[in-house]
Amino acid sequence: MVGKPVIRIKMVWVFVFYICAKFFTHKLLEMPTLKSALAALLFCALYQHVSAQQADSTRVASTFSGNVGLTTNGFSIVPTFSLNAPAAVMQLSWRKKKFSFDPDFRFTLDAKKGSMLFWFRYHAIEKKRFHLRVGIHPAYNLALRTITENGIASDVTQARRFIAEELAPSFRILPNWSVGMYYLQGNGLQKDGPQVTHFVTLNTSISNLKLGGGFQFQFNPAFYYLYLDGQDGWYFTETATISRKNWPVMLQSSINKVLKTGITGSKDFLWNVSLSYFFNRKYLAEKI
Repeated sequence: MVGKPVIRIKMVWVFVFYICAKFFTHKLLEMPTLKSALAALLFCALYQHVSAQQADSTRVASTFSGNVGLTTNGFSIVPTFSLNAPAAVMQLSWRKKKFSFDPDFRFTLDAKKGSMLFWFRYHAIEKKRFHLRVGIHPAYNLALRTITENGIASDVTQARRFIAEELAPSFRILPNWSVGMYYLQGNGLQKDGPQVTHFVTLNTSISNLKLGGGFQFQFNPAFYYLYLDGQDGWYFTETATISRKNWPVMLQSSINKVLKTGITGSKDFLWNVSLSYFFNRKYLAEKI
């Protein structure tokens, strides 16, 4: 059977150009309505690219994976933005071909503070050594805010809305050693709170270091730059993971250290310890 022609123009590169332009201008296309419209257009274009290809197999695989755990301090994607309290974390992923939907939930144990991210990701390039992923998400951030009513002050949980896009290339040097870059650009969708965020990291991952007894160690250090509404800073962060082959449980610890910053409210040093249960399921279905 002759397959349908492949669309040659990969819209992922339009997305890459767009978010790189945002990083260098800070002001380009910041209107929420225009941003949402462009995001929807790019997502549809990427979907069209994939759906225009004829698969060789009669069975289409999808995967459902994730992890659920507890941590002594809930870190955000940007480690500077921590919850500063014990938290529950749940990260899920449903993937089919090159697309994935990755919800990310982090809440303090009293549910007064936290975040909900709904990632839509496209895994554009997946070669033996080089990977490139792009994504976009709407998000809700929950934070405490003090209000005064009838002369009485009280704390309430306020939900703020955000939208952000990411670019994540990585290069594998050795089977257990890779280096990469991560760029996240976010915009607040209300007048109060953070408005414009740029987050850029240079990172590396050293994995599958044998510890004996089936245990293995993974080390993920990174340097990052953070821009937030005219203020900026430089930081170091690192996550260490201990796991065991065929065990669905892993132990992690993360740190975040200020190198130089002008961002109000940045804490000099943050750390946490996390215990997580993870799973990965693959499903096969007949193509219609």
